[in-house]
Amino acid sequence: MNKLFGYILTPIHYLLFGMLLFLFHPIQWLCLKLGGQEGHKKSVDVLNFFLLGTYYILGSRIQFKNPYNLPTNRPIIFIANHQSMYDIPALIWFLRSYHAKFISKIELTKGIPSISFNLKYGGGANIDRKDSKQAVSEIIKLAEKMKKFNWSTVIFPEGTRAKNGLIKPFAVGGVATLLKKVPDALLVPIAINGSWQLVQYGKYPLSTGQKITWEVLEPFEAGNKTMEEIVEAAEKAIRKAL
Repeated sequence: MNKLFGYILTPIHYLLFGMLLFLFHPIQWLCLKLGGQEGHKKSVDVLNFFLLGTYYILGSRIQFKNPYNLPTNRPIIFIANHQSMYDIPALIWFLRSYHAKFISKIELTKGIPSISFNLKYGGGANIDRKDSKQAVSEIIKLAEKMKKFNWSTVIFPEGTRAKNGLIKPFAVGGVATLLKKVPDALLVPIAINGSWQLVQYGKYPLSTGQKITWEVLEPFEAGNKTMEEIVEAAEKAIRKAL
């Protein structure tokens, strides 16, 4: 039944999702011109609040769990698994107090209303996966901004989406590059579950009635751990939560 309803509700979801992206593209531009980085961020936060609302059209149930009082006066590296593009709006909205930035593919900086604009001017790292030097340089620039402005970063160490929900091995590189520049960053795993089911039939139809959860897990310090031990600890925590 969830697939049958998907044929009916998916076009409505896509229509509203697309309208929001087109509507907020000039809003982002205006907020950036008038309010600078902070004004732009607020427009992006509001956009993603409304994008989350389009999930309900599909009958999705959304739950974000964060039992921890995370600090806002120090950088945080949020380490999450990645199931679909639908992971992103909730992370932007619910982590808005931490100025969370993303490491994204450079291809996404062109041709997508609102999303491409945000990636270009939002302060995150846009990496070319075919150019390792460029990728490392971009992540270093992001780390320097984290240190300067107390920003945070969301990183998906799997490197790509786990389309069947099964976690792929976490890579060390991105986390290691960030920590070398921001060694005092707090490490916070996030377990994402259910968003892959939303796209289990592909882009059309989307699946309806799915429960999607984002669960913030126990924070930890890097301490004397090796980079491998840090990433392994985050991966184990996420696997256990799922």
